[in-house]
Amino acid sequence: MADTKKDKKSVSFSGRLVYRWLFRSAVISVAILAVISVVCVFFVRNFYYNSVYNKLKSYSTGTAANYFDLVDDADFDTAAREYVSEFSEKAYMEVWVIDRNGKVIVSSSGFETNYPEMPDYYEAVKADNDTSLFVKWTGKLRSGEKVMAITNVIRTEDDQIRGAVRYITSLDAVDSQLATIYIFITVVFLTFAVLVLISGLIFVSSIVKPIKEINETAKLIANGNMDARIDHYLYDDEIGELCKSINNMAAEISTADRLKNDFISTVSHELRTPITAIKGWGETILQVSDSDPALTQRGMNVIIDEAARLSGIVEELLDFSGIQSGRLTLRIEKMDVLAELDETVFAFKDRSTREGVDLIYNAPDLPAPMDGDPDRIKQVFVNILDNALKYTKQGGKINVTADIADDKIKIAVVDTGCGISAEDLPHVKEKFYKTNMTVHGSGIGLAVSDEITKLHKGTLDIYSVLGEGTTVVIGFDIDHVELGEEWDIEAAIAAENEKNAQNAQEKNTQEDENNG
Repeated sequence: MADTKKDKKSVSFSGRLVYRWLFRSAVISVAILAVISVVCVFFVRNFYYNSVYNKLKSYSTGTAANYFDLVDDADFDTAAREYVSEFSEKAYMEVWVIDRNGKVIVSSSGFETNYPEMPDYYEAVKADNDTSLFVKWTGKLRSGEKVMAITNVIRTEDDQIRGAVRYITSLDAVDSQLATIYIFITVVFLTFAVLVLISGLIFVSSIVKPIKEINETAKLIANGNMDARIDHYLYDDEIGELCKSINNMAAEISTADRLKNDFISTVSHELRTPITAIKGWGETILQVSDSDPALTQRGMNVIIDEAARLSGIVEELLDFSGIQSGRLTLRIEKMDVLAELDETVFAFKDRSTREGVDLIYNAPDLPAPMDGDPDRIKQVFVNILDNALKYTKQGGKINVTADIADDKIKIAVVDTGCGISAEDLPHVKEKFYKTNMTVHGSGIGLAVSDEITKLHKGTLDIYSVLGEGTTVVIGFDIDHVELGEEWDIEAAIAAENEKNAQNAQEKNTQEDENNG
């Protein structure tokens, strides 16, 4: 594990995820904040300037026109001076009265105004009566002072210009206050931008760090280091789940790799044994030629048996390969499950006798029709019985029973063999898994049988106690069958046991008579 950590440190990580976040999410976030800040600045400026404008307009709304309507043209200058002298907001704004020739008659400031800047006045004079009531101008005077001015044109009933009243106020104080607000908005913008960047970098770093380790560990696993693991993170989130999943995946790969190596070793041994026997007996037969017919016959029988065994291993491997690739096909037809079971048990009778194992078979004398592949169903029975015989010692017993009820058939194979431990039992149907390496076999027979059973929408359940034996129960849905009289499976087993006991007793009696 120390080497693993050392290898991890040597792997560099470019940090492209951070750059991608920085130039995408962060830039977008900062841009949005900048737009919000500009909108705030624009809104505040308009709010303050509109407040000044509304203040100016409130004093000019009809006041001047109403004041000068009753004044003759000859008294216009006198009325202008009186209007300015009575104006109450001189401290806030400056007011001018202008004659029809554009000359400033009087100013509330008391200073003479020669050629003043009056763009609003000229625009108001040129405009129609309907649009010239208020004309606003914002700009700077020659002195550099920024002001806002509104001109209210005074007209006669026949739309002749008599003069105008102009209201002017300084914007320096307003701009000074706006500058303070702009600074505040800028500080807030920069603060939020920095917070977004810092929080984003912290968050992205919390993602990059485990991803970096995941990347490094994945490379180690890809290079064959199946002991590489990711340190568990404190966060119980998707990243933590991903780390756990990769660790579990690595453990599963390591287990699968070990099982694969065991499988290769087992299959190699299983293939070597019949090949060695075939080669040895072939050489023997060549040497003895026709001089020893009995030995030749024996050798040919061994060669045929071992060739059949070799063919069975190859077929099993091909079936397993088909299952793994999803190419295992079934030739579905109407078949009798019990007929296939009868043939299989009958075929194993001689072998069980040779190996000293008592094979007992009990099944109802009824058909069990279903849609299925007879060869594949038979293959399942062969695999189960072959396992039962391989793991049952001489003098043991195997009971094969079948029961039909509710349009279902249950076939039970019960042996008195070595059994399976509780730790191994959940894995016996997995590929490559073998519980006993001393017994020949590829370790894929049960996996193939389980897959074939599933393809027939059936079940294959295994129950076992170490040292006592194993029970395999296979179930299929079958077509409806009239059972007639109820078949008592326990009575049938008892009758079969009694029959076997009688046969054994008769055999012993016959042997005693022959010896006598």
